[in-house]
Amino acid sequence: MKRRQLLSNLAIGTTTATVLAACNQTNNNPNLQSSSLPNIKWQMVTSWPKSLDTIFGGAQTVCDRVSAMTGGKFTITPYAAGEIVPGLEVLDAVQNGTVECGHTASYYYVGKNPALAFGTSMPFGLTAQQQNAWLYHGGGLEAMHKLYADFNVINFPAGNTGAQMGGWFKKEVKSLADLKGLKMRIPGLGGKVMSRLGVNVQVLPGGEIFLALDRGAIDAAEWVGPYDDEKLGLNEAAPFYYYPGWWEPGATLEVQVNKSQWDKLPPEYQEIFQTAAMEANLNMLSQYDALNREALNRLLEGGTKLVAYSSDILEAAQNAAFDIYEENAAANPTFKEIYQQWNEFRTKVSQWNKINELSFMNFVFQ
Repeated sequence: MKRRQLLSNLAIGTTTATVLAACNQTNNNPNLQSSSLPNIKWQMVTSWPKSLDTIFGGAQTVCDRVSAMTGGKFTITPYAAGEIVPGLEVLDAVQNGTVECGHTASYYYVGKNPALAFGTSMPFGLTAQQQNAWLYHGGGLEAMHKLYADFNVINFPAGNTGAQMGGWFKKEVKSLADLKGLKMRIPGLGGKVMSRLGVNVQVLPGGEIFLALDRGAIDAAEWVGPYDDEKLGLNEAAPFYYYPGWWEPGATLEVQVNKSQWDKLPPEYQEIFQTAAMEANLNMLSQYDALNREALNRLLEGGTKLVAYSSDILEAAQNAAFDIYEENAAANPTFKEIYQQWNEFRTKVSQWNKINELSFMNFVFQ
């Protein structure tokens, strides 16, 4: 069967609904279940505690759907951060073959190559829908596959949080000057931007944020949004909740697969795996949109103070972000290649969204 065109070559020739329906038919196909396809068992490490049911749920969805669509012949067991490897060492574990796959955020690994940030989210970059459009139909996933080839890894989008919040602060931040010297947990290029603004940046996995913030080891922390932040108890450690999360306007999470193990899979299993990842990607975004508003109401009723970032902070952050992009492009050919393609797509899709979505939302919000 020669059917490997779903995501790996980005030529998706049908709607998502049709793709998922087709795979559901595969699940009920006795020819697949009784065929000579092998029984395979994989392990999936993640960057998340299991208590965060939505974000860990992205990993769980991939595993559950792969098993269901292969009639239990291909099973993957997901593990929380720390069960096999620490939450920020998923890429290393997959690259080295410690496990076959992992669920994580690519921007955790910008120390290996700053271009990895494009796989998750860029400060002042793409919204969730724009990010999906870039990855699936704008050459983004193809570019990330080329980058990950250096790590013997292939990646697939498998979750999106939507636009995130701007973090929890123990003290109010009224202006750019108030950021200087603060110790803040923030990863990726957002952390690089904050560092330019005078912040002492820390990178911690999700399960360690509350204690660090509560005990004063850090002064501020960003995680995801109201639903997950409430689960971590961040509202009990800091009273001020800022928005918007300009560093992650549409953060993609992904499954990373050891390329050597991937190449051993039958084509049928590769297609099923990719489709399960796409389902997880779309499902997680829908979950967050449904859950975050109710969670925010609970936080506000509990005393959380919702505060917008000041204009001078946003303007300085945006200028710093694009300065960093230009510097990385000048120093790193891979970053330059992806950045130029990404920025061109960003400009074009923003022009379209100003006409269709922004005009509509501006009217509705009046």
